[in-house]
Amino acid sequence: MNTAVTLLTQEAPEASQSLGQLNRQLIVILDFGSQYSELIARRIRETHVYSEVLSYRTSAEKLRQLNPKGIILSGGPNSVYDQDAPQCDPEIWQLGIPVLGVCYGMQLMVQQLGGQVSRANRGEYGKASLFIDDPTDLLTNVEDGTTMWMSHGDSVTQMPSGFELLAHTENTPCAAIANHEMKQYGVQFHPEVVHSLGGLALIRNFVYHICECEPTWTTEAFVEEAIREIRAKVGNKRVLLALSGGVDSSTLAFLLYKAIGEQLTCVFIDQGFMRKYEPERLVKLFKEQFHIPVEYVNARERFLAALAGVTDPEEKRRIIGHEFIKVFEEESKRLGPFDYLAQGTLYPDVIESADTNVDPQTGERVAVKIKSHHNVGGLPKDLRFKLVEPLRKLFKDEVRKVGRNLGLPEEIVQRHPFPGPGLAIRIIGEVTAERLNILRDADLIVRQEINKNDLYHKYWQAFAVLLPIRSVGVMGDQRTYAYPIVLRIVTSEDGMTADWAKVPYDVLEVISNRIVNEVKGVNRVVFDITSKPPGTIEWE
Repeated sequence: MNTAVTLLTQEAPEASQSLGQLNRQLIVILDFGSQYSELIARRIRETHVYSEVLSYRTSAEKLRQLNPKGIILSGGPNSVYDQDAPQCDPEIWQLGIPVLGVCYGMQLMVQQLGGQVSRANRGEYGKASLFIDDPTDLLTNVEDGTTMWMSHGDSVTQMPSGFELLAHTENTPCAAIANHEMKQYGVQFHPEVVHSLGGLALIRNFVYHICECEPTWTTEAFVEEAIREIRAKVGNKRVLLALSGGVDSSTLAFLLYKAIGEQLTCVFIDQGFMRKYEPERLVKLFKEQFHIPVEYVNARERFLAALAGVTDPEEKRRIIGHEFIKVFEEESKRLGPFDYLAQGTLYPDVIESADTNVDPQTGERVAVKIKSHHNVGGLPKDLRFKLVEPLRKLFKDEVRKVGRNLGLPEEIVQRHPFPGPGLAIRIIGEVTAERLNILRDADLIVRQEINKNDLYHKYWQAFAVLLPIRSVGVMGDQRTYAYPIVLRIVTSEDGMTADWAKVPYDVLEVISNRIVNEVKGVNRVVFDITSKPPGTIEWE
């Protein structure tokens, strides 16, 4: 195993490795509907402190039981004076736990504690310079005049009793406020977004100096705790895992095998839509290099036959998901019985998904979707397993770091996102064996040249798309009538938005020349220069 690495790379005080403290170092984010609530949690974890997102309806008593070191109230789309505006339990202010209100969260704090919030004469959206009136406590080491990201149409017009002004902007008199004695703070801006240049410093001040947290959220601590929990939960029972080859399911396989060894059975269903050489490479890697047994199921012809004549992308996804369920169910019966199904559920799934059931007799969550297979489909309700989901506390970037810690090779850890339906949704229109072979060969060239020029890790995704049209070309003094290949290469932070990558012309030239010369059936290469939005990263 590699030596331990911290989950995130920002500087932090030396981390304690005491597992007993791991869950006590908790910051709770109460979500009021902000698009940034999840991002706040990620920023807290960048300080090596564990954070969780809970509903704004969470009671003060529940919070008292959780005993977090701090509470953050997120932003939200409402105005606090609206009739149906979401409210937190007012008893929160009496818990003695430090609170930071962000945007709507600040305005709610002000309103509930006796201040006033009104419609601003002029809204403030985008970048704004923050002028600091009190450079201590929350704003220690935050540079005067630094840029913060604003997004509000309401403003605090009267602070509650006991509060002081910390900072203002040209348009917002109360941009940051504090009741130092009660450790209650509010900021009108969003320190969690990358546009807020002093945001991380402010968050670190809240986490370390105000909440007095210790940075115990590390990869080594997580792995040790997860292994202990897996062994306690599973005992001597068998566990089934659908292996897709992505970073989530691969990291999960490594973690489970380390915890329970031969009690784990991995099933890799080759539906025929993976990239060239990937199925063979994956099985060989797990079996021969890491000695983790994998049951390989070749279902290529079955899936291809099921898609015959289908052109609608949503219908493709439905058919692939349905067929996957059938194959997985057959294999689970053949290899079983199994008591547990392992899923690569991540923390964003936990936050966003309500797609879980609870067994009324055991209280165990019962599988509905195979999240480790990129949500290509759900398991039937009568195929009941207890779930083991050791990654459900982690964000994607944290999974990658756990994978490295467990010894997962970089080719998997840094693998670009790949859709569950695979190449089937990178072929526009009907999927045929001929088109799959053309796309595999073209996609391989794209990946080879991107890697050769050390560009792979600079891009979020780089792949080829096959269009179901033909165009005229000339090759060897002869007329051709062949397919075009679209190059889709983008940069992104999280896949929510993306820009088309400014790939060097000489690299594009080599990719184009190789594809038209080496891939039979292609005579034209085009480059997609659409950002997301308005486009999407994938074409289907």
